Parts: sequence; C-alpha cells; structure tokens
Amino acid sequence: MKIAIEGCMHGDLDNVYKTIQHHEQIHNTKVDLLLCCGDFQAVRNEKDMDSLSVPMKYREMKSFWKYYSGQEVAPVPTIFIGGNHEASNYLWELYYGGWAATNIYFLGYAGVVKFGNLRIGGLSGIYKGRDYRSGHYERPPYNQSTIKSVYHVREYDVHKLMQLEEPLDIFLSHDWPVGITDYGDSRTLIQQKPFFQEEIEAKTLGSKPAAQLLEKLKPRYWFSAHLHCKFAAAVQHGNDGSVTKFLALDKCGPGKKFLQIIDIESEPGPFEVLYDEEWLAITREFDSVFPLTQRPASFSSAAMDIQESREWVRKKLEERQFKPFEFVKTVPAYNPSQRIFDPIPEIPQNPQTLSLLELLGLPYLLDSSPVTGERTAIAASPARTDFQTYSEEIPIDDIDEFEDIPEAKGDNIPH
Repeated sequence: MKIAIEGCMHGDLDNVYKTIQHHEQIHNTKVDLLLCCGDFQAVRNEKDMDSLSVPMKYREMKSFWKYYSGQEVAPVPTIFIGGNHEASNYLWELYYGGWAATNIYFLGYAGVVKFGNLRIGGLSGIYKGRDYRSGHYERPPYNQSTIKSVYHVREYDVHKLMQLEEPLDIFLSHDWPVGITDYGDSRTLIQQKPFFQEEIEAKTLGSKPAAQLLEKLKPRYWFSAHLHCKFAAAVQHGNDGSVTKFLALDKCGPGKKFLQIIDIESEPGPFEVLYDEEWLAITREFDSVFPLTQRPASFSSAAMDIQESREWVRKKLEERQFKPFEFVKTVPAYNPSQRIFDPIPEIPQNPQTLSLLELLGLPYLLDSSPVTGERTAIAASPARTDFQTYSEEIPIDDIDEFEDIPEAKGDNIPH
C-alpha cells in the first residue's frame, strides 16, 4: 500500500491533492491513502471561522469548503486528526470520528480505524499541562479562552487509547512526543531551529502524553507535524526488538518538506475506512465517565469488561460490515456569491454521531451543560436527514521518499 503523509494542511487541500496527482503521473503509480497530521482547518463557511484560533489577518476560507459542498471530491482517501488551528465547532460535532466530507475522514479527538488490514490510530490537539486533566467543557460559541483550550489534549482521551492491546501500524499526533529528539539528528534540528535548543535540553519540547502512548502502543510508524519542520527518528522499545519509525513534516507550501510517500506491506486492495472493533468497545466502556465539565474523569467508576463489550460491538458491526455511517452535511457550505446564511445552530447534532451512538447503545451528550454537568441528553436516534494562498503548483521535489529514518537507538522514549 502506498501512503502519502502530510504535515500541517492549513486548509490547502487543493495544492496537496494536486501534488499527489502530479507524483502519480510522473511515477505511473497510485497513492492509496493520505494521512494528515493536524491543522487541517475543515472550515465549511464563514461562521466556522469564529471557532478557528488564528489571528484575524489569517482567517481565510481556503479550499476545504469545496469538498464539504461536493463541488470537489478528494481524489485519494484521506484520514486526518485535529491540531491547534481548527474549526473546532465542526470537529466537536464529530468527537467520536466520522466523515468531514466525502472521502475525508476525521479520526475524532482520539480514535482508531482500519484501512485495509492496517490499523491507524490518532490523538487530536496539542498538550498543555494546565488543561490536561480537565473534562471537555468547551462549547461553541467559544470565548477568547475556550477557543484555545478546546484543542488541548485531555487525559480522558489518552486514557482510552492506553487501553489498546492489539498492535497498531500507524499513529498520528499533532505535536511530537516529548524526548523524541533524542532518537534522531537533534544537532541538525537545532541548527535549523535554534530556538528549540532550550526546550530540547529541558525535555519540554513536545507532548508528555504522546510519549506515554508511544511507549505503550509501540506502533510501527508515528507521524506528527506542528513545529513546521522535517525530523526523523527511530525508537527501539526495550528488548523485544520492536521499533517505531518517527517522522514529522512541515506545513504545505513551496519549498517546504510537507509530504512524504511510503510503501507499507498490506493485503491487496480495494481499501476502505472501517470501524475498529476494539476501539469502539473501549469507547462504549468509558462513555459512562465522559467528563463534560472542567472536572476530571473518574476512571475508577468505569466498567472495565472490554472483552464482553467487544463481543457485543462485533455483532452490531457485522450487521453493517464495519462501515462508518455516510457523510451528511449539517450546515450550509460557503457560497462565494452569497455571504448571508439563515441561523445555524451552535452545535448541530451530526447524523453520523447520532447513528454511531445508537449503534453502541449510548446517549448523545455533546450538547450537555458545560457548567453543571447536567446531562439533558436525548436518546440517540437514527440519522436524520496569514497563511498565504499559494497560486503556484508546489514542486514535486518537495516529496521525499522514506529513506532518511535512522537506525533505532536507546531503550525507551522518556516521559
């Protein structure tokens, strides 16, 4: 399977897809999957920009709206996670994961899916210690504080990922696992980004939870973005011989090292995104302690019969062949010739989310009170119906083959 990995998208889908297609034409090949490591900016219309944490001068529609509206269709299946520049109101609709547009799948705040026989996991957002143990209390419309805290990684989502036992092939995070620079060419990195040196020496460059996940999950590949540079590393995990190949990439732009093409052994296609049984069983077990105020989750009160839950989930998924629910638009798409919309609800109940929760026998809670924690939930019901714009084509030379991963060294990633 041929996979393209992209760093920070920043809404520039058109140029990324054009670059992949150019590569396919030159090399007479076909890319099977695109993975994006955050800052995707799934902005559907002008209202979504109110939830985008960027300076006013950088607020642009970019090109995602074309794919959301159906004007364009992603030419390659795409899976992405969230970063720290996102239309957070839309991603909250799809907290558990789902199609953000046709052929473009959001992994959720934390999630695992299968693509062919590959197992792909991810964690959205960036780490900030002050918010880590808080619940998910932010709701649109966001204020000056919550527009930033909404994309901070939470212990609840990390804890669910830490329950995974089956092997992962690929993991995505926006910020890097802290300490990963010890396993690659940190000297060259500091030459390129001298302001990284202090944080590298203090072991504060990156995410502590991501480092814990790296040590626990030991995926074959780990891809990140956020710091707008390319960096490769390899981590050997203890004495079992397993190695994680790490790669961080830049943001999309001319001369930037933003895209990498790799080949991974897999079963023959066709390939499609499918639900992961173990992950949905974990989601089901931990829903009872989903923290929806600033108070932390109380994990001690969570039921922990994952195996029984897996068997229950498997029977449900087999009925629909493990396929995610179909993409549905929940708000109007941007229309360049019409800038005024009818009133739009702050938190539309996304039919994909409702259908998934109904499948799992769980209540819909995403619009519950962020202050009192009172769950005025409805039962889940069936689906109802200045980032510069680059006008030039990005040169194909900015695609690198996966050749610069160093040999693994060390024992375990520090955390």
